[in-house]
Amino acid sequence: VPSLPVRKSSCNLYARRSPRSKITRVGVDLAKTVIQVHAVDAAGRVLVRRALKRDMFIDWCVQLPAGCLIAMEACSGAHHWCRKLQALGFDARMIPAQFVAPYRLQGSSGKNDANDAAAVCEAASRAHMHFVRPKTIEQQGMLCVHRLREGLKEERHACINRIRGLLAEFGIVLPQSPEVLRRHLRDLMEDASNELASMARLVLQRAQQHWQELDEHLQWCDERIAAHKAADPQVQRAAQLLGVGPVTASALIASVGDFKQFKNGAQLGAWLGLTPKQNSSGGKARLGGITKRGDTYLRTLLIQGAKAVVLTGKGCTDNPIGQWAQRLRERVGWQKAIVALANKNARILWAVLTREAPFDAHHISVKPTAVAPL
Repeated sequence: VPSLPVRKSSCNLYARRSPRSKITRVGVDLAKTVIQVHAVDAAGRVLVRRALKRDMFIDWCVQLPAGCLIAMEACSGAHHWCRKLQALGFDARMIPAQFVAPYRLQGSSGKNDANDAAAVCEAASRAHMHFVRPKTIEQQGMLCVHRLREGLKEERHACINRIRGLLAEFGIVLPQSPEVLRRHLRDLMEDASNELASMARLVLQRAQQHWQELDEHLQWCDERIAAHKAADPQVQRAAQLLGVGPVTASALIASVGDFKQFKNGAQLGAWLGLTPKQNSSGGKARLGGITKRGDTYLRTLLIQGAKAVVLTGKGCTDNPIGQWAQRLRERVGWQKAIVALANKNARILWAVLTREAPFDAHHISVKPTAVAPL
């Protein structure tokens, strides 16, 4: 009697026919409610191209092969998804948005979620692509303090200008200094000889209370930054530089994390947008202004700290770096000297934090000697 053929189960047939087992690379376009995925195999053939709800994304990823490359743009929530996917054993990576746009075949006129996911998947296949290292939960928590502090500063500035505008309506103009306004505001509200209306006095009183609340919130943020400096040795080493204070040091450590991801200090300066733009051709170098790429907040902090050193000469008497900045100011002007000092501080920060050594202002770097070929 011939043996009957063994019937395979439907589960095994589905596993054999399922295209997910052949997926090697996935491009993801993140959004608040819908997430678009674009999956290809080793040959680049499109296997899956669909939109998923937010709560279904992880369940769909769990069925992918182990170690599958899942790429996404570095946007809001990308660090959260990257950490979650890496914990599941996937090769999750983030790509800056400006590096993804050139790989969109439809160009700027065909931008949608599906085309963006395909562009992310294509960009992730390039060997020369630069990826963003995901931040830890502690880094993102500290950056929340800095984001809140910047928002409170803008709100306080708007509140001060609002008070000045209300006073100007009644012919009262004070010097442009928050301290002068703070010192005279209460006296102006209590002075019965001026033309302030009773309702205007009540409005100014409310605005003054709002100003005081904003100052209290800013003080709380400064206390958190001071605690970060006291607890983190890296922030303490970074704050030793001339023109780098606790706020700048805390923001840099929270944003970068591991400085060894940069090959040298020049790469860190270029990542911060402190290097000049190039328009070179035919062996002739043409350098312009700084690129202004990267994080605007970090670059602003470094430049503002360098401006305080160059314009005031603070700490320049016995510090070689400060003396160098003053000589550079006399030769090329204060604006170029400020940017040069900010770029120099970025390079020094990389050297100090990668070598885990204290900052030495009198350190003299020695170029390594070339090894003669055998």
